[in-house]
Amino acid sequence: MNSQTVNQDAPSRLDAPLPENFFAYSSVFIEETVLENLRDIITAIESVIALPAYQTHVLTDAPKTAHFVPKARGVFFGYDFHIDEKGEPKLIEINTNAGGALLNSMKFKTENAAYFVEMFQEEWQLSRGFSQPLKTIAIVDESPQTQYLYSEFLQFKQLFEANGIQTIICAPENLRYHSQKLWYENTPIDLVYNRLTDFALLETNQQALAAAYLADNVVITPHPRAHALYADKRNLAILSNEKRLESFGVDEKTQRCLLNGIASTILVEAKNAQCLWAGRKQLFFKPAKGYGSKAAYRGEKLTKRVFEEILAGDYVAQTFVPPQTQAVQIGEEYACFKVDLRAYVYDGKIQLTCARLYQGQTTNFRTVGGGFAPIITFN
Repeated sequence: MNSQTVNQDAPSRLDAPLPENFFAYSSVFIEETVLENLRDIITAIESVIALPAYQTHVLTDAPKTAHFVPKARGVFFGYDFHIDEKGEPKLIEINTNAGGALLNSMKFKTENAAYFVEMFQEEWQLSRGFSQPLKTIAIVDESPQTQYLYSEFLQFKQLFEANGIQTIICAPENLRYHSQKLWYENTPIDLVYNRLTDFALLETNQQALAAAYLADNVVITPHPRAHALYADKRNLAILSNEKRLESFGVDEKTQRCLLNGIASTILVEAKNAQCLWAGRKQLFFKPAKGYGSKAAYRGEKLTKRVFEEILAGDYVAQTFVPPQTQAVQIGEEYACFKVDLRAYVYDGKIQLTCARLYQGQTTNFRTVGGGFAPIITFN
């Protein structure tokens, strides 16, 4: 991937305490053809997002930070899928700061940890060339020590520092921008591994981070432009719209792949309120800029009051694709869990694919026996 040396003997075991209910009690068995179809869908999406016509369209109302064009690609995109009743994968959303990849890699011994270090080095080299090494990384999130995935931040710190990269874990308000550098106390920051959920960097406590980014004085990954192009859920209403795809000049084969591989999505607007309410039992409602399943609603359980709030907000309505289920043994009994799939992607290529087992409306890591699970394929 690049010319920098990566320490192949870097830590490969999980030293930090794991988040509660992070790993499931069971593996998930998936047909190999499902993963092949999944790869095809991701390739098709990436090809459309690369089109200037698509980018112009989705960036029309995007914030200023999304219009800045960095050279970094963005690390750890997460493509999430359900498998429908025909056994075919359906994309339900894309995230641009998907967590859990390192913990999964270490737990299931996929030997991707070294590749992850190379990925961050490549982000640096794309942005700064080969003349200067990557010396410092800041892992930035709100109140990081209280985050569910703080243990993964600690594992990244250990991994990076084993490769000679000083690593700081901090909140955005701990950063200062002056003298054309982003600083943590007296340490200049080369690259920020961005774990914030204010994807556009608009909050007051992120002003230093945003200013350094827009001046190209720090590398941020993933960055606001990536979120605007990939993860804003309104984009799924474009990627699953045949007429819109035709207007971008997308070829028929790619169109078929997207229309079959993405759960059909439309914008929630006052003009289609009556139709949406009538068909709500077959829909799932998601905030356009939401994350972590927050404020997402299964239409079947929707009240009129909540529906009115959805109409007043910025939402999309997605055809509900019931997830497959799997029995998991917990003690001497078995419990039924829902299954979804996540592909971690960098530069259009899948790094790691895993499953998540859960109960309830959405993935939540609250149920004993649920959580991330390795995938075992069969023909």
